[in-house]
Amino acid sequence: MKIFITGGAGYIGSHTCVELLKRQHDVLVFDNLVNSSIKSLDRIKVITNRELGFIKGDIRDTKTLKDAMKKFKPEIVIHFAGLKSVSQSVSDPLQYYDTNVYGSINLFNTMNEVGCNKIVFSSSATVYGREDNLPYNESSSVHPTNPYGRSKLIVENILRDWVNSNEHKQAICLRYFNPVGAHESGLIGENPLGIPNNIMPLISQVAAGIRPKLSIFGSDYKTRDGTGERDYVHVVDLALGHATVVEKINKLDVLQVLNLGTGKGTTVKELIETFEKASGKKIPIEFSKRRPGDVAQSWTDPRLAKNLLNLEFNRSVEDMCLDTWRWQSNNPDGYLSG
Repeated sequence: MKIFITGGAGYIGSHTCVELLKRQHDVLVFDNLVNSSIKSLDRIKVITNRELGFIKGDIRDTKTLKDAMKKFKPEIVIHFAGLKSVSQSVSDPLQYYDTNVYGSINLFNTMNEVGCNKIVFSSSATVYGREDNLPYNESSSVHPTNPYGRSKLIVENILRDWVNSNEHKQAICLRYFNPVGAHESGLIGENPLGIPNNIMPLISQVAAGIRPKLSIFGSDYKTRDGTGERDYVHVVDLALGHATVVEKINKLDVLQVLNLGTGKGTTVKELIETFEKASGKKIPIEFSKRRPGDVAQSWTDPRLAKNLLNLEFNRSVEDMCLDTWRWQSNNPDGYLSG
């Protein structure tokens, strides 16, 4: 298939490109490189021994987007491009609505113009928000507690109306839980620019001596050790999930929501302890106050993805930590290394 990937040079996008290329699909990446590196694409070529296309562009730039899609003529779009920091969305919500919502509308309009009717959308488990009935399943109520989560839910609702406008359209909304880890080769991984917004790169940077200690936001949650509990899923499992969805999309509803996670919760303290064993490094910690918009616990009921697509995410938290440490050790300066 010909697959157009917005944000394909980023963390989840780059790993998904690897799995799609390994399955002989034709891939074009469209990315503005604001929070990603073109060097990830070079590494993808090394891993897969295959070529992929690249256009530098922003999904809000109508002309560049339209020119790229008209020339490539994709059969399906995977839409990763967007901003993803909960805390940043609280301090600058308009930026999140501009990029995540307006940018997505521009993409959908362009898809209409070029005749591309299928999309896989990178949504988020943050749309669930309140912890009323854990674990979350696809029918759980949605009450996002921050602008990032609200921007994802708005786009899901737009897609719901988009597919109803034309019988040929189909949209798959994948609600990720907490992607971590890196490719087993150590060639691609999470490469945040500036201060990371996610916990795993912070842990690995402390282990590498780049940062002196790790701040844990909240020590009084109602969890088994007081720290936040999350469903961590290996990024390679997530990438394999995307490849499966693309190839089995005809088995799914015209508007299909799927949770992607392991169904198991791990606390921040447990994650740190596992990383210390994997790396052989001590992680100094300090406790800070809770961040606005954070919830205490979040994990999925993974049965729908299993039943519909036979998707199971079996890489362990130990695997996630080992692969992250390999990436960090081989690339102390991210994609600027080597």
